[in-house]
Amino acid sequence: MADLVSLADVRKAFPGIVAVKDVSLGIGAGEILALVGENGAGKSTLSQMIGGALRPDSGRILLEGAEVSFASPLDAIRAGIATVFQELSLVGSLSIAENIFANRQPVGAVNRIRWGELYAQTAAFLEKFEVTLDPRTLAKRLSKGQQQILEILKALSTDPKLLVLDEPTSSLTETETAYLFANIRRLRAQGMSVLYITHKLSEVFALADRVAVMRDGALVGSTGTAQTSERQIISMMVGREISDIYGARAGPRPEAPYLEVRGFSRAGKYSDVSFTIRRGEILGLAGLVGSGRTEVARAIVGVDRRDAGEVLLDGVPLRIGNPRDAIRAGLVYITEDRKDLGLFLDMSLRDNVVAPSLQEFTSTLGFLQNGRMVAFAADAARAFSIGTPSVLKKVGLLSGGNQQKSLIATWMSTDPKVVLFDEPTRGVDVGARQDIYRKIRESAEKGITALIISSELPELIGMCDRILVMHRGTIRGEVQRVEFSEELILSYATGLRPTMDRRS
Repeated sequence: MADLVSLADVRKAFPGIVAVKDVSLGIGAGEILALVGENGAGKSTLSQMIGGALRPDSGRILLEGAEVSFASPLDAIRAGIATVFQELSLVGSLSIAENIFANRQPVGAVNRIRWGELYAQTAAFLEKFEVTLDPRTLAKRLSKGQQQILEILKALSTDPKLLVLDEPTSSLTETETAYLFANIRRLRAQGMSVLYITHKLSEVFALADRVAVMRDGALVGSTGTAQTSERQIISMMVGREISDIYGARAGPRPEAPYLEVRGFSRAGKYSDVSFTIRRGEILGLAGLVGSGRTEVARAIVGVDRRDAGEVLLDGVPLRIGNPRDAIRAGLVYITEDRKDLGLFLDMSLRDNVVAPSLQEFTSTLGFLQNGRMVAFAADAARAFSIGTPSVLKKVGLLSGGNQQKSLIATWMSTDPKVVLFDEPTRGVDVGARQDIYRKIRESAEKGITALIISSELPELIGMCDRILVMHRGTIRGEVQRVEFSEELILSYATGLRPTMDRRS
């Protein structure tokens, strides 16, 4: 297979770090190449150079055998390379049609947009990809998953030879992911090449022809997916063998219920949700996107309202009207959206970690005690294996895995009694996952109660003592550890299995 795009000794450095180290790699015509590696391995930097967002310091990029140099993503698009970066570029106040064909709208006299033609053109394009959305709909009215699909369609509207996708399924439901995969396979059959960057190794084997692995900015190697295994890829990514990413669980002590949620209801969201968790137990909450999992968790800690229901801790009813009440009672919620809702990205690791307990670092005269804050943050960075040259570095400049560990460290450092983890390993690599799982297990051994909401069934099966399954706002079933299987959990999540009598 001839290479459509070739990289020859491509290198890129930033102050204090070499992000990409002399990488040579080819992407075949009509090939789906997966690019994997830990956070900070250089994958996104490499894709940004291919897509024109960054220029290499040295080395060459060749397209169909001819050397190219892009000053911007627009240059790359004109040459036939379209990239969907992690950060969406949609304009929320513009319509689907205006976003897809931005700067390429049909115009008439004095450059006035021919709106009827634009909407018709967009409708035909959406129909080609079996999307039933009104071209006039504003982008901000779409769900996160729909916005991600729209971003990909926007790239495809330029008819690229190479499509570069950086973590494209991070916001997609299972149905949307299946839709994306089907269209990628169809485009490959038509001769398009795809560079697919992901943390989800299951996607590599479901979609890619070949996988390339990066570690510490360098290319470790590449191989056909049919000739390798998930364990071999993980070993290449981290430079060591990881035999059991989830670790061993002794299980919770046989105690009385510690956290009790009784009769939680909110019109249109969830109804009569009740469950208990024992001290030191790790309880999983499974379900399809939209089943009500996150809404229940946010209501428990007072982020969102509920119409009915109560929360008890160690038999004592709690009055939680807002997140501050929950924190004072020892309940913390770790959001699934670290960038928009979880972290102060423009602030340092130190400032993020001390933010929930700032009063603990304030003198009697009201001055912040910087030395204590730095020492506290440094201890948290060590305990949670956060890779940073300094606790004064902005969190937004850390890799995704280190950002996630920073978020978890921020709330675990408040000495909570109960922690609600919402998608605790979304968008992080296998090494960071192992660190996060280790901290959850260690905290459970110390008696801290955990609720894990996750869309990844292997994660729930590997970490939890019990799993509750939600379907359309109700708890459909409860699965004990000895019964764990993806098939059983999915049968409850999809409503195929009738609601069972639950055990606590």
